[in-house]
This record gives sequence, C-alpha cells and structure tokens, in this order.
Amino acid sequence: MPATAIDSAIFGDMFSTPQMRRVFSDENRTQKYLDIEAALARVQGRLGVIPAGAAAEIERNCQLDRIDMAALADRTRLIGYPVLGVVEQLAGLCAGDAGQFCHWGATTQDITDTATILQVREALDLVGDDLEAVAASLADLARRHRDTPMTGRSNLQHAVPVTFGLKLAEILSAIGRHRDRLGELRPRVLAGEFGGAAGTLASLGERGLRVQEGLMQELGLAQPDIAWHTNRDRIAEVGCFLALVTGTLGKIATDVKLLMQTEVGEVAEPFAHGRGSSSTMPQKRNPISCCYIHACAAVVRQQAAALLDAMIADHERSTGPWEIEWIALPEAFLLTAGALAQARLILGGLVVDADRMRANLDLTHGLVSSEAVMMRLAPFVGRQRAHDLVYDVCRRAAEQRRPVLELLTETPEVAAHLRGDELAALCDPASYLGLSAAMTDRVLARVSLP
Repeated sequence: MPATAIDSAIFGDMFSTPQMRRVFSDENRTQKYLDIEAALARVQGRLGVIPAGAAAEIERNCQLDRIDMAALADRTRLIGYPVLGVVEQLAGLCAGDAGQFCHWGATTQDITDTATILQVREALDLVGDDLEAVAASLADLARRHRDTPMTGRSNLQHAVPVTFGLKLAEILSAIGRHRDRLGELRPRVLAGEFGGAAGTLASLGERGLRVQEGLMQELGLAQPDIAWHTNRDRIAEVGCFLALVTGTLGKIATDVKLLMQTEVGEVAEPFAHGRGSSSTMPQKRNPISCCYIHACAAVVRQQAAALLDAMIADHERSTGPWEIEWIALPEAFLLTAGALAQARLILGGLVVDADRMRANLDLTHGLVSSEAVMMRLAPFVGRQRAHDLVYDVCRRAAEQRRPVLELLTETPEVAAHLRGDELAALCDPASYLGLSAAMTDRVLARVSLP
C-alpha cells in the first residue's frame, strides 16, 4: 500500500517516473547486491582466492527470483542491513560447501555502497537523457524566438526590452553547464567500494588490491584509491548536482508561472482539455507542471542538505549518518526525474503569444524605452542630467497617462538634441534589443546538440 507521493498510484507519475522508480526499487537494489556477489566470486575464483567450482556455483545462484523477499525483509528488520540476509540466502542456495565462500573478504558496506553507485550510474543516465531533451526543446524555442521582442523584468517591473530567445538562451546556457557537470562528476562518483572491515583488505592479504581491481573491472566502475566508507563526498556531490539541476528547472517554472498570469498572458503550459481546471472557476487554466516542478525542486534541495549532513561520519565505519543516504539519495533522484519530466512536457509544447509580448511592451506607452533615450541624450548633456530629464518625463507620463514620446518632444532640453524620427525610433522597444540575438546565437553554438 503506497503511502508517499512518489509511490502513489495517483500522484506517482506527477512527482517522479516509472523508470527512476525501477532504478531505486527493492528488486533492482537486491539484484545489484547479487551482481556484485557474483562478480566478486568470479574474480576470486579466477585468482585462486576461492575454489573455481565454488565461484561458479555462487554465480549460478545470484538470481533475484531465487531470493525470498519477504524473508529478506524480516531478516533486515532484525539485523539492520539487507546485505547479510541476501548473503545468507545465497549461501543456502549453493550446493555442497560452495556457500561458505560467498562474500569472501567483503563487508556489508562494500556491497551496499557499490550497489548504490551502480544505481547512481543508471539514474544519472536517465537524468542525462532528460537534460538532453530539455536542452533540445530550449534550443528549438530560442531559435524560433531569437528576434521576438518582449519586456525584460527587474523586481517584477518592466525593465528594458529583451527577446524571448535571449530569455530561453540564458536558461539553455545553465542546462549546458549541468550537462558539463554531469560529464565531469561521473569519473569522480562512479567508483566502487571494496575495503573490508575497516578499509584495509586485511582478510585478503596481498591479493586484496588485485581482487578489488578485478571486481571493479567486472562491474565497469573505477577502482578507488582507498576505502571511502566514511568519506561520503561522492554521494554528496551527486545530491548537490541534483539540487542545481532542479534549481534551474524551478527557475523555468517560476518564469512560466509569472508569464501565465492573466494580466501578462505571454506564454502558457501546453493545452489539453481539462488540464489545470478549477472545480469552481470554469475560466481557470492553472500552471500545473510548474507547481510540481516547484515542489520537487524544494524537496531536492532539502535532501541535498541531508546528504551533506551525512558526510559527518565517525571513524572508519559510522553510526547513523550513512543511513541518511538510504532515505535522501533515492528521493532526490526520484523527485529530480519528476521535475525533469514536467519540464520536458512544458518546453515540448510551450504556447508562446508573441502578439501579447508586443502589447505588453507598449503597455506603458514608451516607459520601457527610457534607458535608450537617456543614453542617446547623455553625450549632449551628461549622463546624470540626461537621467534626471528622462526620469521627470517618465514620472509625468505615468501620472498623466500620456505617451513618453509626446512629453519628450515637449521638453525643450531634450528636443534641442533629439528630434522627430530619431526620438520615435528611440521610443520603439523593438529598436533597443541590444545584443540579444548575438548572445542567443552564441549560446546555441556552444550548447551543441546531437
């Protein structure tokens, strides 16, 4: 009986995805334990650490369908860790005395940590695929709206004109950095754990490092230079990466929410009949995906903080901080997957109203062009005097609800230097887009897509 939003039959696919739930399922985690035990036996059999026949028998039984999951749950509640319960069942399945060679020289945390890294590898692949899709949608939108003028906003007020393409390219640039981060962190993070009781591999003697090397080769993981049982920066780095990714997705959601406001109406989430409806207000079209992204991102940040807290571990094997990861890491990945899925939905079908963007640019009758006028006037009268003149004009324009152009024309100190067509052009927001197009092109060129 699911009890959380992530596993809920109702909410589950809003807050996460089936693919990410599979990665962190009991079944996948337990199979990872078995995969590691099989690889360990295979390597040790090859090196003569355990009998080759025992290694083959252990490997033959490392299959999930041979594990009694209910018995494993009972044993885990008693012991506190699932690995020993898996090893006990595996040993019992092996014929003859092969079972006594299971888990040779390993400790519970070796298997648990390595299984976690194998899950992280699968999960990061899913995150990477989603980042590629988000980047592709952003790039497509940025190209299409490279020259679409809109109001830039500062402190929720009209600032200066920008393009919608620039706004999208800024976010695309951040997604590009996340793609870079993902490539950079993989070599650091995707290293297994095999150090024995206190990280010395004493139980395997001189062959310990050869076993460790062979095990990591079998699993496709990097060999650690030393045990990291209580040095948890790898896991914490993953958590911080997920917080950064969802932070950017939260930025997307925030802007879309604000641009969807009735008074703004410049973009909207993709339309589907009944989507975002209110139970009592028939006109409503709520920003549903944005709300889920906001919620997911907020909790991922908290789980990243928890993973940082889990780094404060005691001595060579810790008492408590390690278990924080069992709760926080899967949830961070699951919620990140949900946020990414919602972002893909939004960006894949974002409704853009360029006419409304233009209408909002004109909403203040030229106030949004005040900087353009000030900077053009500054060489004649000085920057501060130009600022004061245009500020006074803007104040009167707002009070009198008159076009800025009219008042500028009526101001002698302005009209003496700027006249007619030049003033009109300066007051056209579309003529003051700066390097929006060039910057958009630069991001599109840098964030190369397959």
